[in-house]
Amino acid sequence: MGRFRRNMYEDYRNPYFGEHTDDENYNAAYRRVKKLKGFYSHVKVYIIVNIIIIISSITRDNFNGTTMDFHGLTEWHTYSTAFFWGIGLLAHGLSVFGTNIFFGHDWEKKKIQKYMEREAANKNKWE
Repeated sequence: MGRFRRNMYEDYRNPYFGEHTDDENYNAAYRRVKKLKGFYSHVKVYIIVNIIIIISSITRDNFNGTTMDFHGLTEWHTYSTAFFWGIGLLAHGLSVFGTNIFFGHDWEKKKIQKYMEREAANKNKWE
C-alpha cells in the first residue's frame, strides 16, 4: 500500500479497537487480509478483461453480419493475454498464499500424528 493511502486510512485502520493499536497480531492479520483482498481483486479483473477479449474476438468481423464467427476462438492472440497474465496471477497467488498451498505449515505434524494413531490402533487391535 502506498504511503498516501496508508496515511489517508490510518484513522480507519482499527475499527474494532476504536483507536490506533500496536498489537502485532492485529497488524499481521490486517496485512494478510489486504493482500488477500488485492489478490481477489486481481482475479476479478483478470476474468472480466479476458471475457471481454474473447467476446471481442468472436464479434470482431461481424459488425455488419447477423451471424457470429467462432473462428477467432482458435487463434493464439485470443488467449495470449490470458496465458501471460495468468503467469503473473499465479505469481501473485503464490506471494499471497505462500508456496505451501497444498502442504500447510503443520501438515507434517498432522500426518505424523495420523500415522502414529493408525499404528497404535492396529497394534491394539491384534493384542
